[in-house]
Amino acid sequence: MSKTALITGANRGLGFETARLLGKMGVEVIVGTRDGASGDAAAEKLRAEGIDANAIVLDVTSVASVKEAARQVRDRHGRLDVLINNAGILPEATEGTANGPVDLPLFKKTFETNLFGAVSVVQELLPLLSESDAGRIVNVSTTMDSLSDQLNPESPYYALVVPAYQGSKAALNGLTIALAKSLKDTSIKVNAVCPGWLQTDLGGPDNRAAAPMTAAEGAEIVVEMATVPEDGPTGQFVDRDGPIAW
Repeated sequence: MSKTALITGANRGLGFETARLLGKMGVEVIVGTRDGASGDAAAEKLRAEGIDANAIVLDVTSVASVKEAARQVRDRHGRLDVLINNAGILPEATEGTANGPVDLPLFKKTFETNLFGAVSVVQELLPLLSESDAGRIVNVSTTMDSLSDQLNPESPYYALVVPAYQGSKAALNGLTIALAKSLKDTSIKVNAVCPGWLQTDLGGPDNRAAAPMTAAEGAEIVVEMATVPEDGPTGQFVDRDGPIAW
């Protein structure tokens, strides 16, 4: 029986390339997107490459949408083997801030997607992951949220000050640890991944030209952690070069 993976925010960028790479490995991929039309288009593109792909409407900021998506996955598949919490926003780069580093509306907006969205998705899909004999959860994070790097003048991330985004992803890392500890006696493994600085729309209009890595390259470490073996790690924060300091 083939494995099934759900990727949030998978109609483009890192999410799409992650779906593509998993699909080429024989995994049935579920493309989760806020917009049904973009999800259907992405799934059609993947199917044209011979990948078993379907789309599902999944707005991580809507509890009703997440519950309905979980119901559909349960009805269609009965279980879920891989969950990748990829959906994320960085409005500090795309919209700017109105009140400097402490912009409460922007913090709320960022946390709603990057943290609370992931919590909502995990809450609804964890029962289906428990039906798998090797459930895997991957939370897409960033080295920008590493407290060690933020305090290290030698770090390339030291000068970056986007506290809403960094705080939301640091909290996501905390969720990763908590889930890994809570699920340590099960077959489910939970890890956080930094895919690297990628040529996507996340960082604003100039990001594609500045970033050194493609979304396809970033997807490699996401998929690696989504397919770790039984004796593989859990509760870790990694990038393509290995563990990252929290």
